[in-house]
Amino acid sequence: MAILVTGGAGYIGSQAVKELLQRKYEVIVFDNLSTGHRELVRGGSFIQGDLRSLEDVRTVFRHYQVEAVLHFAALMQVGESYADPQKYYLHNLTSSLNLLQAMLEAGVKYFIFSSSAAVYGQPAEIPILEDHPLLPLNPYGASKFMVERILPDYDRAYGLKYVSLRYFNAAGADPDGELGEWHEPETHLIPSLLLHLLGRNPGFQIFGNDFPTADGTAVRDYIHVADLAGAHVLALEMLQAGGSSQAINLGSSRGYSVLEVVQAAEKVTGRKISPKFGPRRPGDVPVLLASGKKAETLLGWQRRFSDLEFIIETAWKWHLNH
Repeated sequence: MAILVTGGAGYIGSQAVKELLQRKYEVIVFDNLSTGHRELVRGGSFIQGDLRSLEDVRTVFRHYQVEAVLHFAALMQVGESYADPQKYYLHNLTSSLNLLQAMLEAGVKYFIFSSSAAVYGQPAEIPILEDHPLLPLNPYGASKFMVERILPDYDRAYGLKYVSLRYFNAAGADPDGELGEWHEPETHLIPSLLLHLLGRNPGFQIFGNDFPTADGTAVRDYIHVADLAGAHVLALEMLQAGGSSQAINLGSSRGYSVLEVVQAAEKVTGRKISPKFGPRRPGDVPVLLASGKKAETLLGWQRRFSDLEFIIETAWKWHLNH
């Protein structure tokens, strides 16, 4: 039986594929390569297709015995989702619904969903726990929330077991140096910063320095991509062992401001950064930190690589070599 990884040529998906292969799973990677890269797929069977095409999706289930799905494929830029919400609702919802329909038709019962802590919106408490109200502030977060809202109905009606994993900032690169963050355009803080140091992102700026935080810049938690990938596999194995459907945060409860990330990057790279500031982006909130206690207790999840300097060090090596 095989594990289907949608978006498996992307940043987190490709790392999850590597993790599955190391654990001796048979893996099928499905990606339309609109934002993913074939070069990041280091094993398994690769199928280029589009989740918005139900026939493309059905073809996978006709040709392979799929036991479970890890669903990473989605559009993910908050600013773009404000500018073009229809694009996000059409892509993120249609792809998920087609995937779920094909799973039901094929009798596949395990679904690991790459959600986002953006489903919480403005937090009423820090760190955020899983029972926090879900009030997303932007279309990207709303599209993730809508899929999460659908999943309990599919569990109740069809017995489809799921885990929704909520996290904010995937960061860093494969500790082995094989995989890394490769977006075009790049909008995430750490790679944008490092590409600026390499002369490939002259327009780097910090969005907002008037937040109600210690230094005026937004505070987030950062989880190493390898730790996130491992959590997806642990969630799958929990369901395979008879675990119940649920949502689980992947967080550290420890946040860093944008300026603290800049300072850490200066230390790791030995290069000086003179940041420029721009206005806040719509939908940005001052502090977003998710608790990881449930993941630690239920999944046995450990953040082995999520020290901020190690995150930056692995990302720096990746960008230097690629």
